[in-house]
Amino acid sequence: MAKRGLPDGDVLSRVAVVTNRHLAARPYLEQIRRVCQLHPAAVIVREKDLEEEDYARLAGQVLAICREYQVPCVYHTYPEAALCAGVDAIHLPLALMKRYRETGILKEFIHVGTSVHSVREAEEALRLGATCLTAGHIYLTDCKKGLPPRGTAFLQEICALADVPVWAIGGIHMGTGQMEEILSCGAAGGCIMSEMMRI
Repeated sequence: MAKRGLPDGDVLSRVAVVTNRHLAARPYLEQIRRVCQLHPAAVIVREKDLEEEDYARLAGQVLAICREYQVPCVYHTYPEAALCAGVDAIHLPLALMKRYRETGILKEFIHVGTSVHSVREAEEALRLGATCLTAGHIYLTDCKKGLPPRGTAFLQEICALADVPVWAIGGIHMGTGQMEEILSCGAAGGCIMSEMMRI
């Protein structure tokens, strides 16, 4: 662990931060700046409860901070907003990925990620042209109360199947050995929301 109780930089380079303004421990953009100062692998601007216009405005503010710290910024849900901002990475729920693929807009992106919760979904996402997968939820998490985690065996199965990077998500906490465990399963890294919004 680094000073002030913050995670070691080498580990952070394998963490994709998923934003949630409702969980932020301090004013949202201040929290984003604090996260970017740690130089994670990426910041995924989730905030999918916002309408597109409000999302685009907020995501643009996050993008400016990410660029200041040279942290890759990934938009979520709204590909048009991403393209207008000059962002070439988008993360979409699988149903949206299917819909947008039919429109042809996803050809404009270098990176197209989606979340998968089964082998079938992973196979479908790969057929649709996903360039990375987020597999979960791997550990117990308050975000999925009452749902048992899919565990590391599931993660290993998805990593073995996919020829693109796989990111684990769900209940991952720094300093617990979980990051090391998911990396040993073949994952490219881990996505963390709650802990990063409170760090």
